[in-house]
Amino acid sequence: MNEKIKKQMMKHNEALSKYATKDDEAIYLKPEDNDIRPPFFHDIDRIIYSLAFIRYQDKTQVFATVKHDHISKRMIHVQFVSKIARTIGRALGLNEDLIEAAALGHDLGHVPFGHQGEKILNEISLKYNEGYFNHNIQSVRNLMMVENYGKGLNISVQVLDAIMCHNGEIALGKYEPSIKDTAEFMKEYNDTYKDKMANLKLKPMTLEGCVVRISDLIAYLGRDIDDAIRLNLLKREDIPENITKVLGDNTKDIVNTCILDIINNSYDKNYILLSEEVFKAIEDLKKFNYEYIYNKAMTKEYFEELKMMFNTLFEKYLEDLNNNNQKSLIISSYLKNMNQNYIDNNTKERIVIDYIAGMTDEFFIREYEKISKR
Repeated sequence: MNEKIKKQMMKHNEALSKYATKDDEAIYLKPEDNDIRPPFFHDIDRIIYSLAFIRYQDKTQVFATVKHDHISKRMIHVQFVSKIARTIGRALGLNEDLIEAAALGHDLGHVPFGHQGEKILNEISLKYNEGYFNHNIQSVRNLMMVENYGKGLNISVQVLDAIMCHNGEIALGKYEPSIKDTAEFMKEYNDTYKDKMANLKLKPMTLEGCVVRISDLIAYLGRDIDDAIRLNLLKREDIPENITKVLGDNTKDIVNTCILDIINNSYDKNYILLSEEVFKAIEDLKKFNYEYIYNKAMTKEYFEELKMMFNTLFEKYLEDLNNNNQKSLIISSYLKNMNQNYIDNNTKERIVIDYIAGMTDEFFIREYEKISKR
């Protein structure tokens, strides 16, 4: 019976495009025990049951200092990315399981307070000789080395690669997969810690990874405008006409326009392509969002306060590890549950970076307040 069910679960492969990644092409870093679930489907399960996935619910998307029930958190963003990417993937005959796994896992490495927190943790990481910190790389590190109490989760290389290469901050008009094997994937991953430019050069190894990358961009551009309008930071009529006449002025229209444009220009192709008109409008919208939303989402004063808080926590946790302070949560709550291999093969500085990077915004604040009152 299991073989019949397994065959049914794999049946979607028969309808996939010749450019899609088939289930039997899945590559794993460790031997994998098969059950009735296709490999990328199994990856989805492992990701959504991870502790890092649960913490999405209290991680900043853009607006860190706002208390509002209808403003996006990171959990909402990854769901949007997943839906947009799966829509494109289904229309193009790609592997939706691979797409969903990568989309849901792409931001697992995001730190408290979003990209602002990431900038600060990058400065700390460089200061303590731990290399460049990038949230996409930390997402991969979480899945390979931190989750499952330091043993990692056995996620396919194709999904890990799509997560690593998802950089939605870089807009392109055309996305083509870059053929690579496991060794090349690991080389690219390791290079990002040493080379500042390496992270900017990453290209996914699959067409599904290309879809996730463009979907990340589409997902945040429209939704962030709606959030900013809801917070009275701008008005819909503030959006330049050269953008709205092409994309629309709300999430629904922007997402719909981009999806249809991608499908129409990419069908039966081994690349993802945007029309020149839509790509230009996306670039203009991205510039508009940076000027009127992202650069104003956090004041310089609050950023400096956050910087002080990050450094205070880092230095305190490092001191606790050096002094073996059993009362510190980094030992009593974090390290005591991690396997010995994780403890033995990471510097104390890297362990502190992992711990802080995994925090939710509220836990980060609670820990700082507790430490600062001592």
